Amino acid sequence: MTAFDFYTQEKATQNKRLKEANKQLNLSSMLRLILFIGTAFGIYYFYPDWKIAALIGVVGFGIFLFLVSRHSDLKYKRNKIDELVKLNETELEVLNRNFSHLATGKEFEDHDHPFSQDIDLFGNGSFFQYLNRTSLKDGKRKLAKILTENTILQIPEKQEAIKELAEKATWRQEFSAVAKLVKTENSSSNVLKWLTNYKTFVPKFMFWLSWVFTAISILLIAAYYMQSINGWFVFGWFLVGWGITAIYVKKINVLAGNVGKVQDTFHQYYQLLGMIETVSFQSDILKEQQSNVTSEEKKASKILKSFSKAIDALDQRNNGIFIAIGNGFLLWDLRQSLRLEKWISAHYENVKNWFEVIEFIDAYNSLGNFAFNHAHYSFPEIHKDKSIIKAQKLGHPLLNPEKRVDNDIYIENEHFMIITGANMAGKSTFLRTVSLHIVMANIGLPVCADKSEYTPIKLITSMRTTDSLSDDESYFFSELKRLQYIVNEIQEDKYFIILDEILKGTNSTDKAIGSKKFIQKLVKSKSTGIIATHDLSLCEVSDELKQVENHYFDAEIVNDELFFDYKFKEGICQNMNASFLLKKMNIVD
Repeated sequence: MTAFDFYTQEKATQNKRLKEANKQLNLSSMLRLILFIGTAFGIYYFYPDWKIAALIGVVGFGIFLFLVSRHSDLKYKRNKIDELVKLNETELEVLNRNFSHLATGKEFEDHDHPFSQDIDLFGNGSFFQYLNRTSLKDGKRKLAKILTENTILQIPEKQEAIKELAEKATWRQEFSAVAKLVKTENSSSNVLKWLTNYKTFVPKFMFWLSWVFTAISILLIAAYYMQSINGWFVFGWFLVGWGITAIYVKKINVLAGNVGKVQDTFHQYYQLLGMIETVSFQSDILKEQQSNVTSEEKKASKILKSFSKAIDALDQRNNGIFIAIGNGFLLWDLRQSLRLEKWISAHYENVKNWFEVIEFIDAYNSLGNFAFNHAHYSFPEIHKDKSIIKAQKLGHPLLNPEKRVDNDIYIENEHFMIITGANMAGKSTFLRTVSLHIVMANIGLPVCADKSEYTPIKLITSMRTTDSLSDDESYFFSELKRLQYIVNEIQEDKYFIILDEILKGTNSTDKAIGSKKFIQKLVKSKSTGIIATHDLSLCEVSDELKQVENHYFDAEIVNDELFFDYKFKEGICQNMNASFLLKKMNIVD
């Protein structure tokens, strides 16, 4: 089944489920209304006998609370199905190359990064915008980190993890739908900071005191109904309960406010942990992540769920009638506060690991989704000490495949390519294509090629140097700083270097001399890479250095129109197009 067929089928299935869920939700609303009217009528009818009326009120209120809880469950189910519909609609849009409405990742742009700014990794129309399907803010952050970390470790293991997730399309969508329902004011780092720094305030003796107090409350109420004691005794006991609660009410309010901000996070996260615990993983990376949430004696999802339930219990204080009775007869707020504090003391150190696993899976789901959507792409064969890249029909994944021109590339270790070509002939696109191949291969993704053999290497580029008005820095000096950065980096590690028209900020003679010397330095450092230039004199370096090869992209004038075939060829470009375009656009005669 193709990705298009899968999403089309899933969208239809989830739409049917959504209609049914909406019917159940409407019925639930009607039941609550009927119960409310019936309870109100019962209280009114038996009002002269206020004990019976009170009993009807208490029973009706209890059933109403049950229906409210059931309605919340039905609403959650409906919302999850709605998210599944949206997920499949999004994938169908992206398959039609419509992804401009998705998150751009602009917040992750970094002008000083080794390559991200040059290859459109983030921003409008970026690879991140095309790739990203994370549901959590911190999952999104994790995905950006994966794309930019520039590491060549565990590539075969990453490939296996991505292949496995690609096959689990239904599970991935369920995970993403649940994660989409997380609506929180705080990032996971803020939640962890709060848990770590939390100071308890409820005395430990409050545990047994609350139960003793509850038992006495039940006995007094029962005695009153049997007419053994006066109602004032019950009311007095009620005031004692509120008096005990009042001693701690300010701190309880602070705790309730804080847990209210993370309530949704914990409610969704324990469900996500449950999905991770129960799924069967085979790849080493995913099994390692899974072990971080299953190594405890009790499942992490169960532990997190208990905290979520404790938050829900304390949240009942927002119901005026319930909390009046609860604190007066049950010391409810103190009991639930103590329950939360015990949990925090016992488990706060584990929460960080659990959150990291969830965010890792959220990020990797995007990678698995990409592989599923591009089943025709190829996972690079990883080799050591061979050619850096040997790819057949390599293309850029963001270009329309119906119009895209793919090219073969073979570049040996410690060799350089100098690429010449006319304006708009395809040089810059090719540089970004090769760059993205390296980035995708390093994180374990399949690449846009029929076949690829690859020796892992880190990437560093200089393609979009800009001047800095705020730093009073000229364009030329900015470029020099970037080249200095590259020279310093290649002394520490091995990189694939991609440069586009170096030393653009100086005169042509100085540029030619400086560029040749810089290429000689790079070759001497045993680096590997590609340099694009309009300066044909730079191609002469290949005469003195066997590690340098010349390639070009051509342009032809056919029927008085400029024609590009975007084919990558061996040799030196002889046809430039600046003069032709100036005349064609009537800029010069």
